[in-house]
Amino acid sequence: MCVPPADCNLLHIVLQAVPVLCCHPAVPTFSFRYLELMRHVQTTYWLEPAGSHGVWGLDDYQFLPFVWGSAQLIHHPLIRPKSIHNEELLGIYGDDYMYLAGVKFVKSVKKGSLHETSPMLDDVSSVLNWQKVNSGMIKMYQVEVLSKFPIMQHFLFGTMLPFQ
Repeated sequence: MCVPPADCNLLHIVLQAVPVLCCHPAVPTFSFRYLELMRHVQTTYWLEPAGSHGVWGLDDYQFLPFVWGSAQLIHHPLIRPKSIHNEELLGIYGDDYMYLAGVKFVKSVKKGSLHETSPMLDDVSSVLNWQKVNSGMIKMYQVEVLSKFPIMQHFLFGTMLPFQ
C-alpha cells in the first residue's frame, strides 16, 4: 500500500483508490453482502432516503455501487452501458456485477420504465463504454457526496485522512 503525500486531500485519496478497490477481491464480496442487507432493511421498513434527488438521482439510497460497478465492467467483453435495458442480461449477470445489481434494485422499487423513474440511469446507458461511465460516476460522486458538508461531517477522519 502506498502512503499518500502529506498535502494529499481526501478527494485525491478516494479517487486514486476507486480503481484499486473495485478490483480487490474483498470489495465485491463485502460490498454485495452489505448492499443486500441494506436493501433488505430499506425495502422491509421503507426507510426514507436522506438527501434523495428522487427521480433525478441514480438510486435513492446508494451511490458507490454505481462507481465501483462501472469500474468492474470496464473490460467486460459483452456487457455495455446500454445492457441495463436488457432484462435477460440483468437476470443473468445482475447478481455478479454491482452496477447491474443496482439497476435491478432500482427497477424493483420503482414502477415504470427507467426513462420515467430514473432518467439519470437511462441517460448514462447511452454512454459508449464503461470507462467513460466510471469517469463520470467518479466526478458525480465528488460533486454529490464528497463536496457536501452535511454528508462529510459524519465521515471519520484520522491522520491519513485529515479534515482540511
